[in-house]
Amino acid sequence: LPLKEHCGSGLHINLSLLSNGINIFKQDSDTDNHIADSFIAGILNRINEITVFSNPIINSYSRLGKGEAPKYISWSHQNRSQLIRVPSQRGDLSRMELRSPDPACNPYIVFALLISAGLEGIKNHLELPQPVDRNLYEVLEQETQGIGTLPESLEKAIEYAKSSSFIKENLNDRILNSFITEKESECINYQKAIDKNNFEFVEYFLNY
Repeated sequence: LPLKEHCGSGLHINLSLLSNGINIFKQDSDTDNHIADSFIAGILNRINEITVFSNPIINSYSRLGKGEAPKYISWSHQNRSQLIRVPSQRGDLSRMELRSPDPACNPYIVFALLISAGLEGIKNHLELPQPVDRNLYEVLEQETQGIGTLPESLEKAIEYAKSSSFIKENLNDRILNSFITEKESECINYQKAIDKNNFEFVEYFLNY
């Protein structure tokens, strides 16, 4: 989010799921849709633990919940205010769209974690909650009771990842420890900075 009062840059991730070469997200195939539902449920179940990797800088959290970026852990068909949207396309173009990640992430790590979370959902037969067919940018706060939210800061996202057995099972210890150490240091330096805006400008614009 380099420009105040403007929408931040998102990196929406679209995923399809193939079984024996057949896309089981196909909306015109009722037989396997429960598998696709469990795949989405698995991602919803683990998204807070994954968020530090999909949104890895302090500036990432200025975007979530603003513009057209999601804040709530929810899904729906076509509704762009949701974390996960299932577009209206049918056949081989059927898919789910995760709308929270941003371009600062390492896509290889994020893809690996999302796939692992989805497969965990299938393995455990997780049930997909009911869709939230409302514009979550316009509802009152009391109308969102019972709907989980994404971490509101990098510090909170780090806490989720550090306490996650799922993350530890799916990431190499060296990679995980190095990443968390760097992110914690980043948070400390941000807290020490007198001019927060200048810190973000130097850290996320000039240095890259």
